Amino acid sequence: MNSRRGVSQTPGLFFVMDGSDGTGKATQTKRLVERLGQEGFDVETISFPQYGKKSAGPVEAYLSGAYGRRGGDVDARAASILFAVDRFDASFQIRAWLEAGKVVVTDRYVGSNIAHQGGKIADSAERREYMEWNDHLEHTIFNIPRPTLNIILHVPPSIAIKLAADGAHKKTKVEGDIHESDIEHLHDAAETYKDVSRFPGFQLIDCAPSGTLRTVEDIHDEIWSHIHQYLPKPTIRSSSVSSEYLIHHT
Repeated sequence: MNSRRGVSQTPGLFFVMDGSDGTGKATQTKRLVERLGQEGFDVETISFPQYGKKSAGPVEAYLSGAYGRRGGDVDARAASILFAVDRFDASFQIRAWLEAGKVVVTDRYVGSNIAHQGGKIADSAERREYMEWNDHLEHTIFNIPRPTLNIILHVPPSIAIKLAADGAHKKTKVEGDIHESDIEHLHDAAETYKDVSRFPGFQLIDCAPSGTLRTVEDIHDEIWSHIHQYLPKPTIRSSSVSSEYLIHHT
């Protein structure tokens, strides 16, 4: 999977916060958006799936169990298409922001699809084939923008499962989410995220290197160290941050 091929050549920059369920993606997305704004960058952000939008309707149905009570009941490629369509819907706005020279930050993106659906495939060769297929689907067929950098927040599966079960870390707006309620699925997705992070354009952040979660600020500082190298010196004097994300995540 050539994750550098087709990286947007627009004036803007595109960063993704992804990773295992319960790792604090929403928290770190908000913290990064705030930091970028404070540094003088014009920032826009979107969270995926786009719950409540028509494009996310099939995704919500899938996660609610309408097509099967377990994630494995739906073929990895079939489920991937549902999520890809939602990103296709958002891609026009993302591209417009990038062409305007803005910094775009998303909470989840293509890497989430690859990990959650790829985790359904036990055979490593078949899983790699699926990853290539999904990359082609999203970035070639749907032509959605390729990020500048994908940050993968990772914790061991045992911790990811515990955090995902904790209501304080619950992200989804779908009652009875078949991913969050399936321990085997969460374990496989957490492991597959490590495979995803080995591709170009992905950076793994170990959030619990000794089995204990690092602090929010400690994790943010490491994220910033990777993001900062892509940032030009800000020329915008008054920060501008899209209100859509902050309204729903405060």
